[in-house]
Amino acid sequence: MARPRKPRFVQGGPMANTFKPQGIPGRDLEEVVLPIEGLEALRLSDLEKLDQGTASIRMNVSRQTFGRVLAEAREMVAEALVMGKMIRIQGGSYSLLGVGRCHKGARGRWGRNGQGSF
Repeated sequence: MARPRKPRFVQGGPMANTFKPQGIPGRDLEEVVLPIEGLEALRLSDLEKLDQGTASIRMNVSRQTFGRVLAEAREMVAEALVMGKMIRIQGGSYSLLGVGRCHKGARGRWGRNGQGSF
């Protein structure tokens, strides 16, 4: 049996849930789904300029796990930018730091046991 996935700490949700190329309707675009913890890894590493050791502590994961989450997030963003795909930010396994809320799943909702909405 696989070990249960430990929620990753994030400081907040995205300011927008989707990004897409201008002038093309969303229904005509392929999309990549970037999990919330992937967005948090990008924020900590690329925006706050934290090293992987410090960032992994902030997300409550090992340095290796942080590196993997970051690499996957960068690959998704690069694919969307190069191939003209829409980026949808949702889902994953994360806890909102300092609020006592937790989310697990792919719907992108915040709240205890998946209740509440984002």
